[in-house]
Amino acid sequence: MTAPATAAPDHPRFAVGVLAFCGVVVAVMQTIVVPLLPHVPALTGATPAAASWLVTVTLLTGAVFTPVLGRVGDMYGKRRVLVASLGVLVVGSVLCAVSSHIGVLIAGRALQGAAIAVVPLGISILRDELPPERVLSAVALMSSTLGIGAAVGLPVAALVIENFDWHTMFWVSGAIGVLDIVLVLRCVPESPLRSRGRFDAIGALGLSAALVCLLLAVTQGGDWGWTSARTLGLLAVAVVVAPLWGAYELRRPTPMVDLRVSARPAVLLTNVAALLIGFAFYANSLVTAQMVQEPKATGYGLGASLVVSGLCLLPGGLAMVALSPVSARISAGRGPKTSLALAAGIIAVGYVVRYFTSHSLWLIVAGATVVAAGTAIAYSALPALVMSGVPVGETGAANGLNTLMRSIGQAFCSATVAAVLANMTFLAGGRTAPTLQAYQLVFLIAAGAALLALAVTLCLPGGRADTGTVEGNRRSRNRTRAMPIQEGA
Repeated sequence: MTAPATAAPDHPRFAVGVLAFCGVVVAVMQTIVVPLLPHVPALTGATPAAASWLVTVTLLTGAVFTPVLGRVGDMYGKRRVLVASLGVLVVGSVLCAVSSHIGVLIAGRALQGAAIAVVPLGISILRDELPPERVLSAVALMSSTLGIGAAVGLPVAALVIENFDWHTMFWVSGAIGVLDIVLVLRCVPESPLRSRGRFDAIGALGLSAALVCLLLAVTQGGDWGWTSARTLGLLAVAVVVAPLWGAYELRRPTPMVDLRVSARPAVLLTNVAALLIGFAFYANSLVTAQMVQEPKATGYGLGASLVVSGLCLLPGGLAMVALSPVSARISAGRGPKTSLALAAGIIAVGYVVRYFTSHSLWLIVAGATVVAAGTAIAYSALPALVMSGVPVGETGAANGLNTLMRSIGQAFCSATVAAVLANMTFLAGGRTAPTLQAYQLVFLIAAGAALLALAVTLCLPGGRADTGTVEGNRRSRNRTRAMPIQEGA
């Protein structure tokens, strides 16, 4: 049968706003439990190790489901899959809201993590539906919601925890998820673009197995021991499964991940840069709140409250909102490669500022905001680079893979930061705390990751924005709308 000629909404700005709101909500869900973690053992009777899974499980499910749901969206309808992802978020929120049992909470958080696929699906819808001249700015905003949500989530969660029952934040997130679904159904059209073929279930399972083994080893290696049988065993399984999965994918006519496209320098180097940017950005979120909460007895800590420490990241979130259109203009005029290179340099400068200004709250906030500003530009440029290197019919899967690379970078960052802060400690005020040098080392490592991202970006082919991202998409869009879609072909 023929693809339905679904028109863009009469007010496409509503679609952009709705999708961006969905992205922020989903990103907030990833960080909403971070202020709660120290209290989870007392509230649920769980061990600290079990409580840490409230964060780890969202990383795992997000990493697994983001590329898979991106591919499903390319094949069966992006809006349909986006609504289903939001439905999963609502179910996960309700599970967390009605129970204090750690097993139920972990299951609910796993469902919330799967909903991160909303962001690459939203980017793909915007590419398909908006007029060409609006694509870059809209995609820039949508991509930045990952950072905006992370910056907003911490202070909001801290305010809720200090003033209400902690289950309240999950009831609120569930209600907002329902609102998101209603808004998407009313304001966002279903894209008529489809990729052909059957869903590669074996490829999805192989990718999931490799990712779970790798990320479990990375996130839990510090607790289990980096040379323990569990850690080394998981790494070994990942090393064995990954090339077998790759060989299988290369033989498939419609693979889960088109490795030939992914191996193109423009796509491969963009994904490597995404991993490094994800690493560099996440260090900012991980250490800022903890650092300002350290007691004054450490000599550098400010003894700030939970709410104040969360608010330190809020200016960075506002900067990301303001700078996403700026990044789009740079990408349109100079090319997304220039935007990404500029962003990596700004992030590195931000960490240099943080290295030398670790005793003043306002200077800490300033340094964190500079890092967030660079991240906003980077997150806006990355999908533009991806879209210029992949066919229109693979946008969802390609953006899902790019988002996955950011998640892997964040996982490696989390493990690195935990190792540094745990191994460089001293006694202060009767308790063990990380040294100032530990935090400064984290800043240097993150700056190094940003500089590596800059080097990788400079190796990308091309300079100015690829007009194929605009005009080529228009032509491909028109061709695909006229193309018959064979269900199950």
